[in-house]
Amino acid sequence: MKLKKYDSINVIPFIDVLLVLLTIVLMTSTFITKGIIPISLPKASNAENLKVNKEIIIVIKEDGTLFCNNNIEGLKNIEEHILQFSKDTPIHINSDKNSKFEIFVSVLDMLKRYEYSNISIVTKK
Repeated sequence: MKLKKYDSINVIPFIDVLLVLLTIVLMTSTFITKGIIPISLPKASNAENLKVNKEIIIVIKEDGTLFCNNNIEGLKNIEEHILQFSKDTPIHINSDKNSKFEIFVSVLDMLKRYEYSNISIVTKK
């Protein structure tokens, strides 16, 4: 029995596999950009609020008032609150563009004094 010699390669199965891989990449990339998968959660009357302390958000308003995670006000109170977290906790600083730079520097100075290194400054694109 003699084997047939092929002059060309059939690329149709290869294209089918590539299209399936492309579809998978495009479907998962939409979940990655949003960061969450949209779901509708059920309601419960006896549920407790889940406190997830993954990051710290510091807000500097235009008039110079400071907030941490929307409920702690003042630099001393923020300092006490932040010391409860580990040194690699992500810290996001949202500063109003018209706020005093001195307040921003004092917040950064306080974070560097306690050796927090995962600091990011939130801006608008």
